[in-house]
Amino acid sequence: MTFPDPPAADDHQGAGPGRATLTPDAPVLGRRLLTAEIWVVFALSLGASGVSALLQLIASLTASKSLSRQQALLVGSLAPGRPWIDLMYQLFNIAVALAPVALVAYLLLRSGESLATLGVDRRRPTQDAVRGALLAAVIGGAGLLLYLGAYHAGANLTVVPANLPAVWWRIPVLLLAAAQNGVLEEVLVAGYLLHRLSQLGWRPGHALTVSALLRGSYHLYQGFGGFAGNVAMGLIFGRLYQRWGRATPLVIAHTLIDGVTFVGYTLLHGHVAWLP
Repeated sequence: MTFPDPPAADDHQGAGPGRATLTPDAPVLGRRLLTAEIWVVFALSLGASGVSALLQLIASLTASKSLSRQQALLVGSLAPGRPWIDLMYQLFNIAVALAPVALVAYLLLRSGESLATLGVDRRRPTQDAVRGALLAAVIGGAGLLLYLGAYHAGANLTVVPANLPAVWWRIPVLLLAAAQNGVLEEVLVAGYLLHRLSQLGWRPGHALTVSALLRGSYHLYQGFGGFAGNVAMGLIFGRLYQRWGRATPLVIAHTLIDGVTFVGYTLLHGHVAWLP
């Protein structure tokens, strides 16, 4: 695939949402370097997760049990029976999972930009919070219905959002895991990827499709319902990023969705009949 050369630094001054604002002496990255940068970032993060999730789906499809009789655990104990070791493992894994965000922040600085270029800042806290909460309510409710439909149709594994021991740190760790998911996915897949593809001259629709398919790919381990639901979420979130030029509302929405899912499942599982 051949990409056009990215616009010169001057072309970004006063650009619309999602465009870079480069300092006069910032390096202008060439087409090949930008493309290589994208491949490296996702080879070390969610792109590799997509390949792993595909292999897990193949393993599930070729297993003796149907998909709905298999489980996909999202947050589980890492040291059963040893709560303090388990806590240290949980915190370590959350910190390591955020390393690609630090890499993206560094790469943006190298090109004369910052995370604020992606709208990851505190300039509009009230607006971002309201947008994030409304988005979480809409997407979260629709996602739950889609999951239940896919599960009962036999197209999805039984997703177990959380299975941590009943210790004092269970809820805080679940909330931290939700925040980690929100920051990692929205900064990389909505903000960084769409921003860089825009700099490469991609059409918004093509970039949006790639972003949404990538989001769906690393959820394939959940089954076809998980893939379809997250592609749909990616199309909505990506389009909103292209319109707003801000990833912060998406981070808030994603964190709220996962937080409610993790904590809600922990509190409700075994007490309501409709929850697998």
